[in-house]
Amino acid sequence: MSTKLVIVESPAKAKTIQKFLGKNYKVMASNGHVRDLPKSTMGIDFEHDFEPKYITIRGKGDILAQLRKEVKKADKVYLATDPDREGEAISWHLYYALKLENKDCSRITFNEITKDAVKRAIKNPREIDMNLVDAQQARRVLDRIVGYKISPILWSKIKRGLSAGRVQSVALSIIYDREKEINDFIPEEYWSLDAVLSEEGCKKPLEAHFTGDKDGKISLHSREDVDRVLEGLEGCAYEVLHIKKGERRKKPPLPFTTSTLQQEASKKLNMSTQKTMRLAQELYEGVSLKGRGSIGLITYLRTDSTRISEEADKNCREYIKEQYGDAFVGNGGVRKASSTKIQDAHEAIRPTDVSLSPARLKASLSIQL
Repeated sequence: MSTKLVIVESPAKAKTIQKFLGKNYKVMASNGHVRDLPKSTMGIDFEHDFEPKYITIRGKGDILAQLRKEVKKADKVYLATDPDREGEAISWHLYYALKLENKDCSRITFNEITKDAVKRAIKNPREIDMNLVDAQQARRVLDRIVGYKISPILWSKIKRGLSAGRVQSVALSIIYDREKEINDFIPEEYWSLDAVLSEEGCKKPLEAHFTGDKDGKISLHSREDVDRVLEGLEGCAYEVLHIKKGERRKKPPLPFTTSTLQQEASKKLNMSTQKTMRLAQELYEGVSLKGRGSIGLITYLRTDSTRISEEADKNCREYIKEQYGDAFVGNGGVRKASSTKIQDAHEAIRPTDVSLSPARLKASLSIQL
């Protein structure tokens, strides 16, 4: 009987996926990265195209030994780490750390941990995407170069233990520039002048803002400026020349990305970023539901895309039609963000099954979270 080995990142995810695949599959976890740059040295060969020098991460020797043992038994190996740059790099590191060059090995990805998604991924394997791997390596090398060259300066000039990186160093510079703008700003006094008018046929008074006279715009910078305008208005009659009425249609908000999920959790639930991402990770990896076993409840949590699949859109429309009627089903397509700078590698964060309402999930989530 042929044996297939599936390697994922986390044990929780491995447990969920194992239930979907049956006895012919063995699902194991790498517990994240298995190789990285050494901590004691720069670990980059500047003379040979900035080539990274990787070593096995301390504590990962036993995990790699177990994985190598299972690789020898397996007829085929699937690298099923997360569907992003970091996940692609982990698969690439596993490929070389486990010596899979002469093994039947494929890369698979899925945006949600459900039975259909996992089986669909296995039917559509691919090779490791080296563009994503190179992108991750470039980020890691830049972090190392900036961090190891700037951090010692921070220790000697400011405080030991501070760190620098390709992102936080630039972010600190932006904060400094903005703070300098605030400090250099010269406050300027300004006044506003409003008139409350009654108009026949209007249910509430109209508020008119003073912007200037017929000769042009006038700025009010003091009480004297306001009094001067008021003197000119004494005894004047006010006339409403035009009232513009219209109807506004409010569009639904875009689906969650990683950043908007964190913002809403902070605003509505007062949750920290760390707690939000930890709970989202649990929902993605799998929650045990009565009668259904372990199942992933949301799609992949690290994304800046607002796109949802046609299948998900169809399921949502069917659910709304069934629950609320045809009148509540929208006619338009899926709303998309206007920005062209997003990386549309996978979907927005959404429920994997719209029929699982909060009321149905409450008991399971209260135990898990």
